[in-house]
Amino acid sequence: MPDATDLAQRQLDAYNAGDIEAFAACYAEDVKVWDLHAGTLTYKGRDKLIARYGPLFERCPELHAELVGRVALEHTAVDEERVTGMVEGEVVRAIAVYEVRDGLIVQVWFARG
Repeated sequence: MPDATDLAQRQLDAYNAGDIEAFAACYAEDVKVWDLHAGTLTYKGRDKLIARYGPLFERCPELHAELVGRVALEHTAVDEERVTGMVEGEVVRAIAVYEVRDGLIVQVWFARG
């Protein structure tokens, strides 16, 4: 069964490939996605994740998240990323905290700078 590090890498690879099916397959059906700074639930469910990222992948074929660093402990992986390709010439710094249970990401918290 994949651990937190495996799933964080698998979803990052799928994100960079623009592969919505492989990306969504890393997440639980009832995944919760949070805004880390606000402490609010952004959305819940793999269907909502697909609705958000599918169009993004289509609209931004140059989308790429460079892994700056990763720390993992048991069921949690924390990634620091530099995201390019969303807006030409812009680099977005991001932190993602992934909680993994039963081989899938069940919760993720995002912070963007």
